[in-house]
Amino acid sequence: MRQGEIWLVNLDPTIGAGIRKTRPCVILNDDAIGGLPLKVIAPLTDLKARYRDVPWMLCLEPDSSNGLTKPSTIDLFQVRCLSEARLVHKIGAITTKERALAQKALKLVFGME
Repeated sequence: MRQGEIWLVNLDPTIGAGIRKTRPCVILNDDAIGGLPLKVIAPLTDLKARYRDVPWMLCLEPDSSNGLTKPSTIDLFQVRCLSEARLVHKIGAITTKERALAQKALKLVFGME
């Protein structure tokens, strides 16, 4: 379970407007930090045309390295920390460039830019 990997994650139960069910998520936290069996993740959702203009949504096209089966978006506004026990299995990984874009979007979300 490493930074940049995409895993199928069981997000239930969720309260309120958070993304639910079992879905792909990307691991965001640095591999060198954290002493507990936790991961900081962002969920992926189906790509919708309006997401292309949202700065905290990172659009991904399916390919052999990310393991996705349809165009998707990393929703970096819905970042959360959860137990590694919720990670079901690895699907693939995002590229180094996509990780850099995700970090840039996180800076925007957290008001660091």
